[in-house]
Amino acid sequence: MQVEKPKFDIKDHLWNGTLGVLGMVYQIGMVALIAFFLMTSGDSYRVKLIKLAGPTLSRKKITLQALNQINQQIQRYLLVQLFTSVLVGVATWLCFLAIGMENAAVWGVAAGLLDLVPYIGNMIVTSGSALMSFLQFGTLEMALLVGLISLVIHSIEAFLLTPWLTSRANKMNPVAIFVGVFAWGWLWGVWGLLLAVPMLVIIKAICDRVDDLKPVGEFLGA
Repeated sequence: MQVEKPKFDIKDHLWNGTLGVLGMVYQIGMVALIAFFLMTSGDSYRVKLIKLAGPTLSRKKITLQALNQINQQIQRYLLVQLFTSVLVGVATWLCFLAIGMENAAVWGVAAGLLDLVPYIGNMIVTSGSALMSFLQFGTLEMALLVGLISLVIHSIEAFLLTPWLTSRANKMNPVAIFVGVFAWGWLWGVWGLLLAVPMLVIIKAICDRVDDLKPVGEFLGA
């Protein structure tokens, strides 16, 4: 008796891939919604945390300093993310335009937007652009070239540029950032990838002001 292998069905793979992308978009939307509600709440949480810090003025002052540091460093992190995403989008557009890729500007916009999701977004753009280039040019060589270009751009940004800029802007150890992103991503998936650096910033700000935790803050610092 011979066991027949199931035939390759591209529709099933495309459907599974679409479900995965939709799930990721849903999670990103939830994170954005939570962030929106936190921003619209104003300073109410800040006031509550200062009240919970204790009755003494010194504790309230330390809490306020930590909150201000967290706010400033998260703003710097978001600016770094915006800058690197724009850079990735422009580089992708120019490189794809140079080799004759159709809709190069669209791919540039997609690369810039999906770059906001560390590592996973880059994989989507690399695989998607390679597939479209194969359909356009009809050769495996061009598909590999387009995929390689996208992979190189995203690798330079994700593994070199972003950790370096983030460490300079937030005065944090780039190795701690790199390990933290992978650790939180492994624990929480897309949520962890998006929130890893802000959580590290919060942890460092707290550790810098608690005597018993200062060694941890020193380890996370640049």
